[in-house]
Amino acid sequence: MDDEANRLSARVVRHARVGAGLAGVAARVATSRFQGGRPSNADAFTAALGNLKGPLMKVAQMLSTVPDLLPPEFADKLQTLQANAPPMGGGFVARRMRAELGEGWRARFGDFDVHPAAAASLGQVHRAASLEGEPLACKLQYPDMDSTVEADLSGLRVLLSLHRRMDPAFDTSEVLAEIGDRVREELDYEREAKHAALYRSMLAEARDIRVPGTRPALSTRRLLTMDWLDGDNLRAHQSAPLETRNAIGQSIHKAWWHPFAKFGVIHGDPHLGNYSVFGGGEGVNLLDYGCVRVFPPSFVGGVVDLYRGLLHNEPDRVAHAYETWGFRGLSKDLIEILNIWARFIYGPVLDDRVRTIADGVEPARYGRREAYTLHMGLREKGPIKIPREFVFMDRAAIGLGAAFLRLGAELNFHRMFEEMIGEDFQVNAVENRQRGALQQAGLAR
Repeated sequence: MDDEANRLSARVVRHARVGAGLAGVAARVATSRFQGGRPSNADAFTAALGNLKGPLMKVAQMLSTVPDLLPPEFADKLQTLQANAPPMGGGFVARRMRAELGEGWRARFGDFDVHPAAAASLGQVHRAASLEGEPLACKLQYPDMDSTVEADLSGLRVLLSLHRRMDPAFDTSEVLAEIGDRVREELDYEREAKHAALYRSMLAEARDIRVPGTRPALSTRRLLTMDWLDGDNLRAHQSAPLETRNAIGQSIHKAWWHPFAKFGVIHGDPHLGNYSVFGGGEGVNLLDYGCVRVFPPSFVGGVVDLYRGLLHNEPDRVAHAYETWGFRGLSKDLIEILNIWARFIYGPVLDDRVRTIADGVEPARYGRREAYTLHMGLREKGPIKIPREFVFMDRAAIGLGAAFLRLGAELNFHRMFEEMIGEDFQVNAVENRQRGALQQAGLAR
């Protein structure tokens, strides 16, 4: 009964904090529309979310990657937030581990460091060792995350509703539904273990990509124990020779595009912290499988159709691709407006030459003009409902581009993409591969 009271109390407190924080944010968003979006408002927006920590900050970062969904000055600030929550203390960690693995939990490890190696928005990672001395990573969820997520999503729904009334370029109803489903999935570490198994299967032949193994006997729904993969932070290779940076870039490209093009699966959170480099550039470790999106194979077909439609100037194919993605009621004008963003996202793969992702554009301004033009066009010709499948595809594409920007890799993205999809791309082949891989990983629908 005490535990239930504590959970109820935590939920009430969280709702109050979220409500108070977002009430102030909403007022400032409204004010920004009349006063030109002053930076002080954006600073307050960041401060409110940063103080709340937890899932709301994670969700807000997701929103910042959808082009001009929020005012630009707010989106800029959101992208500076780090998903770091205050770490749990050693005594609290011990109690959490006891709750997950029982009284004798410590005896099941050869070593366990109660001080976190990393802290994030939903949990923290601890270094440990098996009884045989093998290095392990234990991802331990913070308490009461289910209630916290629901409180945060409720508050965010209010903010997006207000923003939609003031600036009706986008209908975000499906956006929030998609984000809610994905964040709830991230709370299920048993599902994440299956995602890791799925990626081990899909990337089994890729020697330059490592996926950690999991330890089911040392895992629960809120505790995930995996192999510890040694590697260097991606940022440590920003000044490496171009040949090394290009090799790392090719590995990252394969780690993301091969699962999508062949199986219809994406790693929905490809930010820099989810890659590390092993062997001095020999390959990459792909980390964190909480945010994985499995798409209908037809959606993959839409991605290929949009690419080929833009490449060969085939308007009917482009329109069909948007319809496949879930856009509805598109006029010719709306399609042309959407193509502004599509040509930006697809730009590197439409260009058959060696280049960087930004191709001479200042990284801080990369995509800014296209996002602004898109937003202005939709304000005039829209609104438009963003299909839920679009959210994480767009987010992942931007996150992947950020990794290439950071590396400064110079590659022929067109030929790499063509190699991934192949000349004989068929949706039914994706469907067959996807079905088999999901069954093997225990994720069959």
